[in-house]
Amino acid sequence: MFHSDSWQPNANMKMLQKRAQLLRNIREFFWQREILEVDTQALSLTSISDPYIEVLTTKAKCLGEEKTYYLQTSPEFAMKRLLASGSGCIYQLSKVFRQEEASKRHGIEFTLLEWYRVGLDDRQLMAEVEEFLVSVSLNPKLVCDYKSYQEAFLTYANIDPFEAELSELQALAHQCTEYGLEEIDKDALLDLIFNALIEPKIGQDRPCFIHSYPASQAALAKLKFGFDGIETAKRFELYWKGMELANGYHELTDAQEQAKRFEMDNEQRKSQGKPVRVLDTNLIAALESGLPNCAGVAIGIDRLLMVLTECEDIQEVMPFAKQRV
Repeated sequence: MFHSDSWQPNANMKMLQKRAQLLRNIREFFWQREILEVDTQALSLTSISDPYIEVLTTKAKCLGEEKTYYLQTSPEFAMKRLLASGSGCIYQLSKVFRQEEASKRHGIEFTLLEWYRVGLDDRQLMAEVEEFLVSVSLNPKLVCDYKSYQEAFLTYANIDPFEAELSELQALAHQCTEYGLEEIDKDALLDLIFNALIEPKIGQDRPCFIHSYPASQAALAKLKFGFDGIETAKRFELYWKGMELANGYHELTDAQEQAKRFEMDNEQRKSQGKPVRVLDTNLIAALESGLPNCAGVAIGIDRLLMVLTECEDIQEVMPFAKQRV
């Protein structure tokens, strides 16, 4: 006989009810706005090129040939193919997978909400995300803060991320993390400084949007030039109580630029000794056919529930997690 209690859920029944209510509130938010719910595949023959995200894979036969399939880290590429096909505004609640060590804030499998709004830019989508938070938190008095990436660094790290020399970033990163003196990637150093000095101080009392990231951190976002001549990404992230909850873009629609960024990612993966990823030609073809002007955002639902219920560990809000899956 087995006497272990590991078969029991991590979350208690009261928490599971709160989780169900949150999912219901999310769907009601989009139903009221007539945004179509979609359900795309979890497995794909291609995956992301991001050098900082590793994926889980599996093998299976397709038409008699064994192929490698990637478990999706986000439904983004599939949803953009739907957008290019004329779907209009869409959203999805999906299970996604990332090969990272499980921690208090991360599970290798988690629930992601992603939505795309045709005709909106990043600023307009931030406003809608704020409306979303008001709706699902059932707090009509909730108000968000907005800070540019540059403003956040000047305020909390006393350094300009766009003007600082490499040696300055190395010294500050080492001072606050004991790493960085030999790091030559400025974005890696900025991430170290952001995580150590800025992230713990923003969004404590109310949610905080960080926007206008360096162009080198654009990922899949459009770029813009400011009056000061600095090129930035039309990208934002959302933080609440020290937790990163969301990542959003005014979506890149240029197929050639997207292919170029994929290649740059693979070059970076090579330099880090990581395997290169196969170019997602379906996404490039979709962009070539015409992705409508749109903005998109992804929100981690498990983390959002953690914040709303004041939980410290992600396994407290999931039916089964870590050693109980």
